[in-house]
Amino acid sequence: MISFESDYTEGAHPEVLEAIIKTNLETLVSYGNDKYSEAAKEKIKAACGTPEADVYFLTGGTQTNKIVISSLLKSYEGVVSADTGHVAAHEAGAIEFSGHKVLTVPHDNGKVRAEDVDALVSKFYADESHEHMVFPGMVYISHPTEYGTLYTLDELTRLSDICKKWALPLYIDGARLGYGIMSSNTDVTLRDIARLSDVFYIGGTKVGTLCGEAVVFTKGNMPKYFATIVKQNGAMLAKGRIIGVQFDALFTDSLYERIGAHGIEMANKLRALFISKGIPFHIDSPTNQQFVILDDSFAARLREKVKFGTWEALTDGKSAYRFVTSWATKAEDIDALAKLI
Repeated sequence: MISFESDYTEGAHPEVLEAIIKTNLETLVSYGNDKYSEAAKEKIKAACGTPEADVYFLTGGTQTNKIVISSLLKSYEGVVSADTGHVAAHEAGAIEFSGHKVLTVPHDNGKVRAEDVDALVSKFYADESHEHMVFPGMVYISHPTEYGTLYTLDELTRLSDICKKWALPLYIDGARLGYGIMSSNTDVTLRDIARLSDVFYIGGTKVGTLCGEAVVFTKGNMPKYFATIVKQNGAMLAKGRIIGVQFDALFTDSLYERIGAHGIEMANKLRALFISKGIPFHIDSPTNQQFVILDDSFAARLREKVKFGTWEALTDGKSAYRFVTSWATKAEDIDALAKLI
């Protein structure tokens, strides 16, 4: 089977795995206080241009979103998200389970618009009964979005400005950030992400690690006793070295950028294949997720040899399907797909 199902169906990038094996028999301090974790944090801060930042490693994306959001919100506050946002649609109510509501705004090709946030908050405070309602307490976006789309620097700047206007922390989910910053269709850099957000995370799980994400509180604003909160939520590894070693490898010799660039190169090759076969796109994505429209009967036959995801049922026996590339995608996989199509 050829797989374009997701970007975390394989294990770890060989260079990451090599780092784990190389350090395996070293005796290191527990809970992420080891020398490799500390080195990784310094490399991340340097890459982000934020020497004053606090970096913390967590186990996975859902845990990270839940813990960051719940630790920054007051008990009466909720988080603003696109109605398609991961925290609103694909995390099994993890945010609500923490006692906080997700306040949704309509998405614009997967993105949150600054003017929609401004309107939501303005309307909230204009309501004489707002003290009986859930306060908007922060804004959540992902880059890339669930639709594989990217914020422009102007869009991100305007959103950041609106958040500052209303004193709302801007949190950026970077599960696939490596593919976003390496897209040929972006003007947003890692340093822009760090400069314009209050907190974001650098995704490892979908960009070459076995597990783990790196949360960056960009302005020395990590909540007090954050490690204790992480442990309360079951997202702290006793062998924290496992994540630290991996991120140390990711931020050595530009591996994170190289992984992202490869995923984008394969996505562009995949995109060119679909265009050459006359297959229409459901979403115009410049990142490693490609969304195409196929006849359901054709998709069923193709699935006898290829793994890919169903995105959305359409009309006339057609659906939107998702094909995803990663560090593990080979050009030979796409050539094989071309022959099958």
